[in-house]
Amino acid sequence: MTPTTDEASVPLAHDHGGGVHSLRVPIPDNPLGHTLVHLLDTDRGPVLVDTGWDDPTAWEALTAGLAACGTSPAEIHGVVVTHHHPDHHGLSGRVREASGAWIAMHAADAGVVRRTRDAEPGLWLDYLAGKLQRAGAPEAHIAPLCAARAAGSTGGLPGLRPALPDRDIVPGELLDLAGRLLRAVWTPGHTPGHVCLHLEETHPAGRPGNGRLFSGDHLLPGITPHIGLYEDPDDATVTDPLGDYLDSLERVGRLAPAEVLPAHQHAFTGAAGRVRELLAHHEQRLTGLLALLAEPLTPWQVAERMEWNRPWEQIPYGSRNIAVSEAESHLRRLVKLGRAEPAAGGEPTRYVAV
Repeated sequence: MTPTTDEASVPLAHDHGGGVHSLRVPIPDNPLGHTLVHLLDTDRGPVLVDTGWDDPTAWEALTAGLAACGTSPAEIHGVVVTHHHPDHHGLSGRVREASGAWIAMHAADAGVVRRTRDAEPGLWLDYLAGKLQRAGAPEAHIAPLCAARAAGSTGGLPGLRPALPDRDIVPGELLDLAGRLLRAVWTPGHTPGHVCLHLEETHPAGRPGNGRLFSGDHLLPGITPHIGLYEDPDDATVTDPLGDYLDSLERVGRLAPAEVLPAHQHAFTGAAGRVRELLAHHEQRLTGLLALLAEPLTPWQVAERMEWNRPWEQIPYGSRNIAVSEAESHLRRLVKLGRAEPAAGGEPTRYVAV
């Protein structure tokens, strides 16, 4: 999705009241434009919810945003990471180096971080190439990954050396933030350890509802988060990310927050209504996929036929990989529901409606 606002004309920091600010940290070469990093005042010092992409321009923006809020990276007390993706966790290590801050993350995503750090970088290229081959991707699409592997290059893959967290975020528990009531809500789907953070305090503007929700990528006002297979070469567990996401959506809807503070786009109200829209969107998408599966199709063929925000021919190389992963998560959900099954035959796997 292309941003509709001029990034340069929007202030780096916004005061949401009650000791909460949002900072716009750019994501290089990404149509989302920026990550909304949130700053939460506590009695022991400022705490960040996410940090942004590990990039010099992003670091400058984070530093400038903190300065606009009257603080600096050196004063950060802690970092709470909603999930391990590089546009959220990328600068966590640099913030810790500047301040000695702790980093907290859900154990499931912390496990991904540890395995990513321990893996030989070429393993990711092998994993992606094998995954795409099993999904039925054409050889021409897989060839650049094989060439990068042969050349000993990581192909520019981000986040291969993410910072190790110091603390686990425990679902259902209040985080140890002096003077604040911030409860962790486990919301797997976008990643296995994604968390939303429920600020259980009266809204500063007196809006009706139950506090405020830092929603990360789980609940966004105008776009749907990517729900693909959990990308982890060392984990062969057969998971159901879309099922996880749909269950998590309903859990968040029941919280009924007065306001949602997401990591992209803008703050919004009406969380329960947005949850209903997303549930309906995915049910409609699953129904559409069933119609496609009147004949056996590979995940790649399914992705080619699915409706995206642009024609398949215009989707860039990396985004096609993401699209195929999203198609696979929907296919896996249909299989789990008993509405589709793998067709007989070898690789690539084809799926057909039951």
